[in-house]
Amino acid sequence: MSTPPLRTSIALVAVLALLAACSKSPSPQEPVRAVRTLTLAPQPAAAQQEYAAEVRARTESRLGFRVAGKMVQRRVNLGDTVRAGQVLAVLDAQDLRLGEQAAHAAVSAAQANLDQAEADFKRFTELRAQGFISSAELERRETALKAARAQWAQARAQANVQGNQAAYASLVADVAGVITGIDAEPGMVLGAGTPVLRLAHDGPRDAVFAVPEDRREVMRTLAASATPVRVRLWGQEGASIEARIREVAAAADPVTRTYAVKADLGGAAAPLGRTATVIIELPAQTGVARLPLSALREHQGQTQVWVLDPDSMTVNLRPVEVVGAQGNEVVIGSGLAPGQTVVTAGVHVLNPGQRVRIYNEGQPPTASNPASGALAATSPSTP
Repeated sequence: MSTPPLRTSIALVAVLALLAACSKSPSPQEPVRAVRTLTLAPQPAAAQQEYAAEVRARTESRLGFRVAGKMVQRRVNLGDTVRAGQVLAVLDAQDLRLGEQAAHAAVSAAQANLDQAEADFKRFTELRAQGFISSAELERRETALKAARAQWAQARAQANVQGNQAAYASLVADVAGVITGIDAEPGMVLGAGTPVLRLAHDGPRDAVFAVPEDRREVMRTLAASATPVRVRLWGQEGASIEARIREVAAAADPVTRTYAVKADLGGAAAPLGRTATVIIELPAQTGVARLPLSALREHQGQTQVWVLDPDSMTVNLRPVEVVGAQGNEVVIGSGLAPGQTVVTAGVHVLNPGQRVRIYNEGQPPTASNPASGALAATSPSTP
């Protein structure tokens, strides 16, 4: 009986089993991804920019009392239409009326003093003619008369001022318009000039919107050339109003760092506060391509797209330059050539050199390509 060969065979089997356990398992083959593609064709891209805007009155005033006091009544509410000369709010005018009465009393006193000075001057003039007084005494009486006249004129002017002050206790609309804001309520003690109401004047309307710093010069050019822009009011998708840029802010907003722009709507009947969209048509760009946003991939601060090699059915990254946007599409200025095929869906699951297949809308997902069904919902179909 031969024992050593048996032991040698067992040891050999154990070593082979150990080596088999330590060897690396073969990596799974990367699946062939289903993608949607778009073949580029040279075409001009019409540049169009849209900005959210609000319809405002050309002139909007902050109304306040010209005197200080306690507001006791507000006769208009937010959104009310007012006419010129209408009383909007009232102050407690008791102190102002007392001041007016005191001023009138001062006028009466000055008038009595003036009458006495005129009578004295008349008598002293007769006495001087008879030689009973000197010329110097007559001159003193004439000076007193002039002072009495000046005091009377001063008292009258002061009475007029006090009368105006009493009238200022009523806040009156200077022009017709609409109340767009309320800044004070009855019972508040207000200083002279404190805003109480905001009044949007009847008349021209503007579409007011904001633009970033790099678009300010474009707006200034449009304003200088009187180039028309289109304004579409919310709820009126099929119609637009022709407007012209009339004002571009000289300084940026300190918070948003944007520039306010006003477009004149002319005589269009646009309700105040209505949301609008300002549409600006820019010159068409030639030699560019348009791609859906889903085709872009950002990597290390660079915009890239996947370009398909139709011979090997593999994809590789290509850096591109984005020069604009139009809705859900971007305008590519450089990096691509007409006739190239670009992946428009599934860009975030691909690797350089990976094999792909073109996704067919009517083909259901299979076990070998389970991702095809998921990719179908990521972007619109492009054969």
